[in-house]
Amino acid sequence: MNHVSAEAGLKVADEVWIATVMLHREHPELADFSAEEIVDRVRKEHLTKTVRPGVYVHVIQHCVANRPPNPGRYRMLFETVPGRRRLFRKGDSYHPEREGGKITPKREDTPAAYRGLFAWYEDWCLTAVGNALQQDPLLSLQGSGSRLWADEHADDYVRRLREGWE
Repeated sequence: MNHVSAEAGLKVADEVWIATVMLHREHPELADFSAEEIVDRVRKEHLTKTVRPGVYVHVIQHCVANRPPNPGRYRMLFETVPGRRRLFRKGDSYHPEREGGKITPKREDTPAAYRGLFAWYEDWCLTAVGNALQQDPLLSLQGSGSRLWADEHADDYVRRLREGWE
């Protein structure tokens, strides 16, 4: 990788997003990562000559959707518990002042070798949403009461329950 060209156009926030996607891909069994793990992954990816000073503060604050903006309004990461981060997904809660904040880098601003990460990220988001729906305790009750009136029409069942209410 030509570090000079990467440094000229690659935003620190985009570098943090790339590193976090790489961690999620390499460790699908983990739900989140420490700030240090993300910074180490930035270092390992070596997109720039050195780890820029802003990387840590982007991981801790600027990129974190559910923290007050200060000043960055990015929504690239989500704080699961204090000190732990994962990628942000549409549907996650976020600080209202981050409304409209960038969730992913622009494809054209991302080094060509990393553009495949966008398809992986989209699949990861869809899979996570599907899993959340399956695990939702209220949604899991769907249809569970149908056995109550399995032998009679729903209106007949309600009428029978209301007998003698006067």
